Amino acid sequence: MFDYFRIAGPLVRLLEAETAHGLTIRLLKSGMVPRQPAFDPPALAMHLWGRDFPNPVGLAAGFDKNAEVPDAMLGQGFGFVEIGSVTPRPQPGNPKPRMFRLPEDGAVINRMGFNNEGMEAVAQRLAARRRAGIVGANLGKNKDTEDAASDYEKGAARLAPLSDYMVINVSSPNTPGLRALQGRDQLEALVGRTRAALDAAVSQSPPPLLLKIAPDLAWEDLADIAAVALAGGLDGLIVSNTTVARPETLRSANAKETGGLSGAPLFESSTAMLRRVYELTGGKLPIIGVGGVASGSEAYVKIRAGASLVQLYSAMVYEGPALITRIKHELVDLLTRDGFTSITQAVGYDHREPKP
Repeated sequence: MFDYFRIAGPLVRLLEAETAHGLTIRLLKSGMVPRQPAFDPPALAMHLWGRDFPNPVGLAAGFDKNAEVPDAMLGQGFGFVEIGSVTPRPQPGNPKPRMFRLPEDGAVINRMGFNNEGMEAVAQRLAARRRAGIVGANLGKNKDTEDAASDYEKGAARLAPLSDYMVINVSSPNTPGLRALQGRDQLEALVGRTRAALDAAVSQSPPPLLLKIAPDLAWEDLADIAAVALAGGLDGLIVSNTTVARPETLRSANAKETGGLSGAPLFESSTAMLRRVYELTGGKLPIIGVGGVASGSEAYVKIRAGASLVQLYSAMVYEGPALITRIKHELVDLLTRDGFTSITQAVGYDHREPKP
């Protein structure tokens, strides 16, 4: 299939980053962006939380904050799409400019600040869907809310009936005080209250509840998070969000901008954290691996490290949506090379003794 992004991509990148993103959303809503060819062989299918994922490659939160184009993105070949982050009330986010490309590094820095139209607007769009394809909702808190858990309760109550899974996002670096909610005591209370709200909203087969964590946590903090996760209330973890760290290897002019760094420079640290979380949880909770995925080999590394599913966003800025189909083809080749007939066999394989 003709890769239109090879022509359109350089033109779109002439625009300021957030303007280009807004244009992309409008084009997707208009139906002008062609669908990618269907490629979901049985080897890539994953059954998790009572749901059938046609492939393990998902769109990370942040691209479709307001649930404007989840179905259009499923049509680009993703196995699932995560919308948000969504806050109870609309909020404008941080002052512009707040999104920056780092092309020499294959990276992006953002300090968006949970800009979104609020859960009511998102709920109306999700309710209008045919519910074909897996779409999760990522929940955040309003900047001025003092009782943070109350915002996650509201988001869960409103969006759980309309979502295939829910995510507690306490790991964005762009909302003051948010990452402090990853401490054990705060996290236990937050998870408990959100879980109760979710279960009350959907009494029969409620959607799974996941927690998205930061890549900048100390190893001892990971142990606390794993303990909270295993104690109940959570059905999985997402590892990881953007980082506030700035590797010395960054070369781009925008490297010193404040905000969360995503893309290629995050791959090694986020994957190391994923391995550690898998070890701490004993592989008992599904993990979604995020951070620096731009090829089938990188997705495969995360899967063998313990990820049942993977997500990406930043790589599409530079590669376009045809990247998704390329990743899936590469994953099939890698599974065949290693003698696997299903992606499920590769999940966490690096933690097991190779069989003779």
